Amino acid sequence: MNKHIKKVAVIGSGIMGSGIACHFANIGVEVLLLDIVPRELSDKEKAKGLTLEDKVVRNRLVNDSLTAALKSKPSPIYSQKFAQRITTGNLEDDISKIAKVDWIIEVVVERLDIKKIVFENIEKHRTPGTLITSNTSGIPIHFMSEGRSDDFQKHFCGTHFFNPARYLKLFEIIPGPKTSPDVLEFLNGYGEQFLGKTSVIAKDTPAFIGNRIGIFSIQSLFNMIKDLGLTVEEVDKLSGPVIGRPKSATFRTVDVVGLDTLVHTANGVYDNCPEDEKRETFKLPDFINTMMENKWLGSKTGQGFYKRVKGEGGKKEILTLDLDSMEYRSKKSAKFATLELTKTIDKVVDRFAVLVDGKDKAGEFYRKSFAALFAYVSHRIPEITDDIYKIDDATKAGFGWEHGPFQIWDAIGVEKGLEIMKVEGEVAAPWVAEMLASGQKSFYDVKDGATYTYDIPKQSVEKIPGQDAFIILDNIRESKQVFKNAGVVVEDLGDGILNVEFQSKMNTIGGDVLAGLNKAIDLAEKDFQGLVVGNQAANFSVGANIGMIFMMAVEQEYDELNMAIKMFQDTMMRMRYSSIPTVAAPHGMSLGGGCEISLHADKVVAAAETYMGLVEFGVGVIPGGGGSKEMALRAQDTFKKNDVELNVLQEYFLTIGMAKVSTSGYEAFDLGLLQKGKDTVVVNKDRQIATAKAYAKLMAEAGYTQPPMRKDIKVLGKQALGMFLVGTDAMEASRYISEHDKKIANKLAYVMAGGDLSEPTRVSEQYLLDIEREAFLSLCSEKKTLERIQHMLKTGKPLRN
Repeated sequence: MNKHIKKVAVIGSGIMGSGIACHFANIGVEVLLLDIVPRELSDKEKAKGLTLEDKVVRNRLVNDSLTAALKSKPSPIYSQKFAQRITTGNLEDDISKIAKVDWIIEVVVERLDIKKIVFENIEKHRTPGTLITSNTSGIPIHFMSEGRSDDFQKHFCGTHFFNPARYLKLFEIIPGPKTSPDVLEFLNGYGEQFLGKTSVIAKDTPAFIGNRIGIFSIQSLFNMIKDLGLTVEEVDKLSGPVIGRPKSATFRTVDVVGLDTLVHTANGVYDNCPEDEKRETFKLPDFINTMMENKWLGSKTGQGFYKRVKGEGGKKEILTLDLDSMEYRSKKSAKFATLELTKTIDKVVDRFAVLVDGKDKAGEFYRKSFAALFAYVSHRIPEITDDIYKIDDATKAGFGWEHGPFQIWDAIGVEKGLEIMKVEGEVAAPWVAEMLASGQKSFYDVKDGATYTYDIPKQSVEKIPGQDAFIILDNIRESKQVFKNAGVVVEDLGDGILNVEFQSKMNTIGGDVLAGLNKAIDLAEKDFQGLVVGNQAANFSVGANIGMIFMMAVEQEYDELNMAIKMFQDTMMRMRYSSIPTVAAPHGMSLGGGCEISLHADKVVAAAETYMGLVEFGVGVIPGGGGSKEMALRAQDTFKKNDVELNVLQEYFLTIGMAKVSTSGYEAFDLGLLQKGKDTVVVNKDRQIATAKAYAKLMAEAGYTQPPMRKDIKVLGKQALGMFLVGTDAMEASRYISEHDKKIANKLAYVMAGGDLSEPTRVSEQYLLDIEREAFLSLCSEKKTLERIQHMLKTGKPLRN
């Protein structure tokens, strides 16, 4: 199907509908967002003398919903200016406009009778051939399309986005009885390439794949908690980041999503899956029924499993629900000996074997919960899908799990998993034993950089489709390794392009990383054509190793610190002025030194979810790896007229001085951290390394030539310095900043003004780097700076003096 999506209509503007509309706007699609017409006036409308016929009234519901969505945090939109791509209207005055859209997405209330009325109305105005999908989370697709025309049914299916649509990657596609295979293929590809999703084609079964497995996992814990004598805090400790799940773990996640949402899905499975061998697991325990009766639904009602209150002196406190007394109490700490054994194991996948061997209550928890999960997912094939990997993809993308059930089972060992299940009274589906009998000892294998999985009907290992657009570093790290030290791994991506991947904790930048980055450039210049700096960890880099800086500063080893900072600067200049193109691929947190690496690459291929910023002010210093220099350089490159030069420089100054961090890759353009016409953003992070490689190859093949070092940077000297100093004096006098904040700001001002030169002057990058390094070192000798660094090391949060 050769189809281009230029405009979509979203029917229903609630939290989900507005979120979907915003995400289409994120990727550049024009959106028509429609909702019903109010049946009565609000008090404000009555006071203004409006009537039900006024347009502002008729569009009130849709406009209020969209406004609320755009104000919500985290934001559903990459940049507020993208909201201009959304046009609002109502289902009476504007329904005819759907004739000109390419895709209609229904997102109304989860009631089949209402959906059928909406579809009947849509068919009156829809142009034949237009895609029409429902965002239902569980209503059978075949019921919704009954009675519609053949063309409608051919182009109709379910497209289940998970909330929030911007952040959760799962995109389930559920065919109806007459859905065209071409439509499914198109949506599968569009979801992955354009929407940045993990597309999964599911069968038309209750709760589909993601919710069927995810809600089972939660319900299983609900039914287990009292038997094991666990508290809410203990379950969240055990089911959170330690096993690669979100920080919200189990109970906090339910609070955020809403207990009523979970109950709706659990009841749907219980009522509609009489043959499910674990049907009773979906039955709600007594404490859930009590919470529903009390309307303790979570964040939306102000209390759920957790409750935020004000204690003595107005101090906020989070209370926890005691599931025995059903009363709120102060939070209790949760500690387990088994978890202590995993503290030195950085990779989550390597922890599972240790966790299930635990001798305490935690070990028992993991054995029981994993045994139940493994048994359940094995029996869901072929009911909800024919493919192992689709279950893993759906749970990872829909619930934020780092590893899916079958991947966890592989990490423990398939045979050991069966032993644990036997002890816990669980039974796997027969195909698992048949797989082992055939000689295949795992669900997944990696061959030649690609992932293969066991195909149950074929009883053989088959390559998972759709990998050709991706480069999975985990799959090539060992076989394609060119160089490795304690800080980096350098891999050959093929076609003459290398990748340098940070391996330090949180990808912090220290001596090993800088040495590895220099080595990667050496190798690329000698035997390759280009270099990508990228990884597939949770974050690109949280910045320089401040622990190392702190120790040098405390010991007053200023010569060594000077050499370390100079090495950082020199490495950044090598990124900029090597003989091969360098492409940075930031994603997630790309802060401080991680941001500086991106600033000095020839090109940046950022993920849409990139949170980039020069945040050194938080630890009492200025950017010292070329960031301060670079922002002064970029400011002068945007000078247009003499009368606005100071204003331009001030904007770049404030980006550093206020430690601004972009809320998306697109917002990084607004902060001057990415450059229009040079840098780019990819929505699907899985494609990022492959895209970065393609750009590096393209630049090399176009005849990349090493650029000359800049010696033409216009700095304003005293003219700018005076403006900055007056501003910082005023801010201190008004107590907006502290004395130490003023000192940091004045040091930054000195660098970005180019010093106290008597008139505007053209200087070199090296000149700015030298005064940047001098300013950085002088701040490291300040007692207040050391206090800030120490506080950051202890708490992970900046300290304001």
